[in-house]
This record gives sequence, structure tokens and C-alpha cells, in this order.
Amino acid sequence: MATTMVDWNVASQTARRLVKPGPEISRAGAQSAVAALREAAVRAEAYVAEVTELRVPGPTAPVLVVDRPGWIQANLDGFRHIVAPLADKFNDRLGENPSQMQQTMAQVGARVTGVEIGALLSYLSPKVLGQFDPFHPGADGEPGGRLLLVAPNIVHVERELQIDPADFRLWVCLHEETHRVQFTAVPWLRDHLNGLIAKLVSTADLDADAMADMIKTAAQKIGDGLRGDQEVSIVDLIQTPEQRETVDAMTAVMSLLEGHADVVMDSVGPDVIPSIVQIRRKFNVRRQGQGFDKIIRKLLGLDAKIRQYRDGAAFCRRVLDRVGMAGLNEAWTSAETLPSKDEIAFPDLWLNRVHGTAA
Repeated sequence: MATTMVDWNVASQTARRLVKPGPEISRAGAQSAVAALREAAVRAEAYVAEVTELRVPGPTAPVLVVDRPGWIQANLDGFRHIVAPLADKFNDRLGENPSQMQQTMAQVGARVTGVEIGALLSYLSPKVLGQFDPFHPGADGEPGGRLLLVAPNIVHVERELQIDPADFRLWVCLHEETHRVQFTAVPWLRDHLNGLIAKLVSTADLDADAMADMIKTAAQKIGDGLRGDQEVSIVDLIQTPEQRETVDAMTAVMSLLEGHADVVMDSVGPDVIPSIVQIRRKFNVRRQGQGFDKIIRKLLGLDAKIRQYRDGAAFCRRVLDRVGMAGLNEAWTSAETLPSKDEIAFPDLWLNRVHGTAA
């Protein structure tokens, strides 16, 4: 009997059933928004190339303008790729105890996990404006990855914040285009992230008793986090001590990627995006979240995502101030020149290590 860690059909059905509809818009309005986003993505290419000084060899990854169900499906595809090594390890472990009871429990667990992933994606799908998926396989001879722009969410935010649609769409595209350039101009980056994921999998403990102890500890930590006693997320709770070093390395990479994109999107002036100051001010307020939504964001680790933008951007600005864009681009030379988590927090450490000076 074949088993899997996640029932992907259940995940898809759950997410599509729970996803909220997008903003009301006419067919003509939707077509106009999609066309405008495609045009903004093309415009963003030249700005990003000029600012980052990174050169992309050959064709870049494709741009897809999607709705919320389309974003959900893209992320299900991505999740399936990311957890594939862990699923293989899970099946190997299950093969050591191939009893009917074990098989049945595994199938029940896969359905439950499918529901959880579907519910998570349905919650996130109205909030994501754009995303670069580095793990999507490319066609023959083309780089992997794809850039997703979630049209209904972009339209919703520009209405909610009462900001200029054309300016906001270009601003969003600048951020996502930067991610596309990062992965296509730095071809080893995708393999590096895959390697970190594989390292996490190799240290994953799938023993039932160990998982039970982890869940018991998680219940207490979640309570502490909600009371404000400590900062904690569900993502933190699934890490074993052996995984901390790898998770820190992944956090540092993601902070650099997000902070770099934030700096690039804000580097264009009012001559390119006339209302850029107003957009950034209003968008920063929106990022904070309110009420129950803020609690959910904390538990899911989305507050950590916001810190990645902030800390990574502070790192990039400090480095740019000291050694300029060419100096910052030394970070993309190899995995060894990427900043560590400590160096993201204290950029002078990276400047001393890579450039021999913080001044």
C-alpha cells in the first residue's frame, strides 16, 4: 500500500474550499490589471539590472500573473518539491514497520497534514502580492524558477491603501524582479538552498517518541508565546537542536534576499515612481497586522518574515554605505561569501571578513 506524508489532493481541495474571493472587478478591469502588471514587470527588468549591477545570462524565468487559486497551486507544487526528500525518508522508515496499523495511521496522518497545509495556504493566499518560486523546473535550456504576481491581491491593496495603481504595481514588480535576478544571475544559489534543505532532512528525527516529546514541548511554548512570555512560532517548534545551525544559515540567506529586494525597490526615486514615499509609509503600517491576525502571523512565523525584510535591508544599506554596490555583490560570489545570521545583525563583521574593513 503506497503512503505519503501529505495528501496533496486533500491540501488542494481544502485550500480552494476555504480561500476567500478576490475584490469585485469587472472582466475588462481584470484584463486591464493583468496587462498592466505584465507591462510593469517588463519595465522593472531594466531598473533592477541598473541598480543591482547583476547580469542575467540568457533568458530569465517566466512571469505569471495569477489569481489566488493559481498561487495556491503553485505553492503546493513548491511544497511537494521541498518535502520530497523528507517524504522519501518517511517511507523508508515506514518500510521498517510495514504493519497494517502503521500504514493506516500514516494515511490518516497524511490527510490531516493535507488539511493543515490547505488551511495555511488559504489563509496566506489573500496576503501575498508576488513571489519568486526558485524551485520550479525550467524548460530545456532555460533557467528554473518563475515569478508569480497575484493580481487580485495587488488590486485589493492599492484600493485599501488608496494609492496610485500604476505606481504600486511597478513598485511590487521591482521587488519580485529583484528575486528573479538574484536566482538567475547567481546560478549556484538554487542548489545552495536545496543543499540546506537536504541537510535539514538528514537531521530530521521521525521517531514517534521523539515527535511526541516535541509536540508536548510545543504546546507549552505556544502558550508562552501567546502570553507574550517569549517570541515563538510554529516554525521554531519543529527544529531539533541539530537543525539550528542549518536553519540559521537559511535565515541569513532569506534575510539577504528579502532585504536586497527591499533596498532595490526603494532605490528608484519619485522620477520613476512619483508616490513612492507615500506607498512605503502606508505599506509599512499594513505589514504590522492587527488583532487576531497579528496572533496568527506570530504563530506562523510571519513576524520573522517581516524581520527578514528589516534586518536584511539594514545589512544591505550599511554595506552599500561602506563599499558600494560592487562591494555588496561580493556576497553573491560563493556560498562562503554569503553573510551569516550574526553578520546580518552586525554588518561590520561581514565587511571585516570579506573586505577586510568596516570603514
